Amino acid sequence: MNQKTSKVLSILFFCLTISAAIAQEASTIKYGDNKEAGNFKSINGIQLYYETYGSGKPLLLLHGNGGSIRSHRNRIEYFKKNFQVIAIDSRAHGKSVDDNNPELTYVQMADDIKVLMDSIKIDSAYVWGQSDGGILGLILASKYPQKVSKLAAFGANIFPGKKAIYDELDKMVMDTVKVTKDPKTIKLYNLLAYQPNITEKDLKKIKCPVLLMSGDRDAIRLEHTIKIFDNIENANLFVMPGATHFGSYEKPDLFNMILMDFFTKPFTKISTFEKMTKK
Repeated sequence: MNQKTSKVLSILFFCLTISAAIAQEASTIKYGDNKEAGNFKSINGIQLYYETYGSGKPLLLLHGNGGSIRSHRNRIEYFKKNFQVIAIDSRAHGKSVDDNNPELTYVQMADDIKVLMDSIKIDSAYVWGQSDGGILGLILASKYPQKVSKLAAFGANIFPGKKAIYDELDKMVMDTVKVTKDPKTIKLYNLLAYQPNITEKDLKKIKCPVLLMSGDRDAIRLEHTIKIFDNIENANLFVMPGATHFGSYEKPDLFNMILMDFFTKPFTKISTFEKMTKK
């Protein structure tokens, strides 16, 4: 492996694990490895791991590519006071080991979540997803609309490539796909390189309230996030100032305030014209 490729892999590894690193603060609870809150369910041929905290309306937390429940520490601490928080290790992430399947698809991973919800008797839930987790949220809301009451997605995209992702980041992903021999890395980066494949028609099927979130210096092009926003009937848009793809971790107080407001207050999409004319 040459020096340039090694540097690319190092940067990508940093990007995909930064959320977990940011979350490594002292805590008496070992989120992601909590025997009191954790459970496994046999789902679609694997043992899917999840942890449950608090009570109230169910709120699903879905992590990004390469992440796990551990990256949700601050989120769980904040939201478990008001909701039944269910944090999930996606297939082939964290404790949800998937050694028998060489490929991952977002559609399969979203189906895992739907089956888990059925198995623990959750008719519908609020959903928040970071990056890949946001993609899973969009697929869930499109394919299984009855399962999602409200959806918030930070840094999600609906197709791969330079039209959705900034050039330098897309190149880093593709360079990794070309050189890596590690089976797990191949699984994770093939997701980034060749998926998702969500259409505008799919987005139009989403009827629940949706909050599209992005950093103003996100990995996802702002115009791509706006494209998603424009194709969902009941959508709001929040662009976090001075934030990257990891804005929810960089500015947790601002993020938590916006997310709590969305989940606890009535949804509105009143236009400026309607406001001015009182129509």
